[in-house]
Amino acid sequence: MEEKLKNIFFKIWYWYISTIDKNADVIFMNYGYSKAKHKIILSEKDEKNRYSIQLYNLVASGIDIKDKDILEVGCGRGGGLSYISRNLTPKSLTGVDLNNKAIKFCQNNYPENGNIFLQANAQNLPFADNSFDVVINVESSHRYAQPELFFKEVYRVLKADGTFLLADFRQNNELQTLKNQIRDTKFKFIKKENITHNVVEALKLATPTVEILIKKLVPTFLQNLARNFAATEGSTTYNKFNTGYFQYVFYIMQK
Repeated sequence: MEEKLKNIFFKIWYWYISTIDKNADVIFMNYGYSKAKHKIILSEKDEKNRYSIQLYNLVASGIDIKDKDILEVGCGRGGGLSYISRNLTPKSLTGVDLNNKAIKFCQNNYPENGNIFLQANAQNLPFADNSFDVVINVESSHRYAQPELFFKEVYRVLKADGTFLLADFRQNNELQTLKNQIRDTKFKFIKKENITHNVVEALKLATPTVEILIKKLVPTFLQNLARNFAATEGSTTYNKFNTGYFQYVFYIMQK
């Protein structure tokens, strides 16, 4: 029941942000990454999204993606693919998301390098077998009704020896299920890293900036819900990460 309520709230929140955010203040919806306050070099434009970008940088730099055909499943409002496009020189970038408003936002805001954005279901991807060198999924698969179908679809659309880059969280007692679902698709694990402490550090550091954004965009009576959704320091969601109830992992897998 709790997960169903979370999914309903996420859909409402997504709709709300898509409706109210006229100035594209919110282009990332991930929890971010920080490592002992180490900072990657960013443009002035990207600085306000530092911790979310650092998570994408960690994931997309897990292998050399230069001149590769990249698919991101669950691209959201496109901030991650835009960063990758501008900084990591892939051959092509395709982003899919179930939310049509998010896709229209991406199509209007990220025309660089011929990026392609399509509305699609992660559990039934509209691509031929062996279409992509790399599939990226950041903080999205935990919301899928049948993530095992998604993993099978990723395996199908990847080229031979293609790479699957996954960053997401689960309840502590669900991690083994996640690993089993991935192994059942015959992926080979190249790297498994628990980055929960890095996510907690990022959430704590990002809280002042996120608070300003919440007060700007969200009516007062909804602000505590927004804090919980964004996992600002002290919120229920933040505490679940901080206590280890939620575990955040980064996996590199090969077909």
